[in-house]
Amino acid sequence: MKVLVIGCGRTGAAVAKGLEADGWDVTAVDESEDALLRLGAGWRGGFVLGHGLDSSVLARAGVSAVDAAVVATDGDNTNVVIGQVLQKRHGLDRVVVRVLDPARARFYAERGLQTVCPTQTAISEMLEAVRTGQLEPAGPS
Repeated sequence: MKVLVIGCGRTGAAVAKGLEADGWDVTAVDESEDALLRLGAGWRGGFVLGHGLDSSVLARAGVSAVDAAVVATDGDNTNVVIGQVLQKRHGLDRVVVRVLDPARARFYAERGLQTVCPTQTAISEMLEAVRTGQLEPAGPS
């Protein structure tokens, strides 16, 4: 299975490395060449330098042959637009987009975009911890 990971900050890099460890053929896309350092010296996947909204960058990253995409840049608006482009223009069914704003994540999820909202996850876990006095141990980072 082939996947694009657009945005290679802490989240995108961790997702890219996790999918590669699972046997996926991963290509990461980021505007900063320094993002390649987050993937580590043993990175065997691809890396394309450029903006995920640029059609030539997506073409170089092999968008026409991927099975899935993860969009985790540092901007909600950018993530949503890239996710919609991947779905509508490139026909990808499996697109997962990080959206930090819970209301915006819900809005786009209701319109068919698969969103993950870490802010909502944090809110839910904090409420549960306060209500029960227990917090699940954090997993490895």
